[in-house]
Amino acid sequence: MYQGTGRVIRGVGGLYTVRLDAGTQPLDGATVLARGRGALRRRGALLVGDRVRVCYDDSAAGAGSRSGAAPDQAAAGDGGSLPPADGSGIAICEILPRHSALIRPPMANLDLLFVTVAAAAPAPSTGTLDRLLCITEHNRIEPVLVITKTDIDARAAHELAGIYRTAGFAVYPLCAPAGEGLEPLRGRIRETLPGKTAAFAGASGVGKSTLLNCLFPGLELATGELSRRIDRGRNTTRTVELYPLSDAPDCGYLADTPGFSMLDFAHFDFFGKEDLPDTFREFAPYIGRCRYRKCTHTREDGCAVLEAVRQGHIPASRHKSYVELYEILRKKNPWD
Repeated sequence: MYQGTGRVIRGVGGLYTVRLDAGTQPLDGATVLARGRGALRRRGALLVGDRVRVCYDDSAAGAGSRSGAAPDQAAAGDGGSLPPADGSGIAICEILPRHSALIRPPMANLDLLFVTVAAAAPAPSTGTLDRLLCITEHNRIEPVLVITKTDIDARAAHELAGIYRTAGFAVYPLCAPAGEGLEPLRGRIRETLPGKTAAFAGASGVGKSTLLNCLFPGLELATGELSRRIDRGRNTTRTVELYPLSDAPDCGYLADTPGFSMLDFAHFDFFGKEDLPDTFREFAPYIGRCRYRKCTHTREDGCAVLEAVRQGHIPASRHKSYVELYEILRKKNPWD
C-alpha cells in the first residue's frame, strides 16, 4: 500500500481529481482520479482546494507505470489522469488541516481573492463590494482590490481607490486592454501567488476575462471556459476547479469560481452580527475605545468608530455598509 499527499483540483459526482505532490512514491507528481474513503464519501465532506492524503495499491501504481508517463510528466496540470479512470484504485483517506473554507462557492484553502470592480460600465456598488470583502475577511482570505476601466472614468476610479486605501486594502487601478497599471499587479502576483491559491471575483461586465487573459496568457482555454460557464445559467450550481499556473510542484493555482458572482447576500448566513466589526479592518484601532462596552458602532453616543468616521479616518461609505449588514444580521434567526 502506498501513500501520497496532494491537492484536490476538481470534483464531480464523488470522483475527485488530485494533483499529487512530487516525491518518491510511484504516482508522486501525477494527476490522478480518486474517491473518498469511508466518511469522506459523504456529500460535501471533500472540497476543491483541500490538501489530502491518498492511498493506493500495487494495481493503481502498476497502471500508472504501464501508462508510460513519468511522474514529472504526468503533473503537467492539463486535467489528464492516470488509470484507473474510475478512481477505484486510489482512495482519499484523510483531509489535511484547512486554513479557510467557504460555503458558497464550496472550496477550501483559498489564500487570495482579487476582487474586481469597474470604475464605470457597470457602475460600482460599494455595498455589494463591502459584503464580498467582509466574507473574505471572516474566512481569513486576503482580499486585493482591482479597479478596471480607469480609462472610462478616471475620477471615479481615483475616488474608489481612495476609499479602500484609507480602509487598509491593497488597490490596483488599471486599464487592461491598454496595458496601463498591469505591471504593479503582475508584481504582486509574482510575489504572492507561488504555492497559493487565488481567485478573481466580480460582477459580469467588469472585465475579468480580459484581465485574466492579460495576466495569464497561458490559461486562455481556462479563462475562455470560465467565461462560457458564467454566461450559462446564472442560477445553476457549478463545479469549482483549480488550474495550476505551471508544471512546477510549488506553482500557484487559479480558481475557476463562478459562485463568487452569485453570493446570496439576501440570506447572508456566513457569520453573526457579533463577528461583523472584525470584518472591517479599519475599525480595529477603535474597537474597545467606545463609551459603552456593548457598543454596536451604529448610532451610540461616545462611539469611537463613529468619531473616526466624522474625522475621515473611516470612509463614510464603509460605515454605511457596516450598518446595513448589521441590520441584516440582527434580523437573522439563529436557525436560518
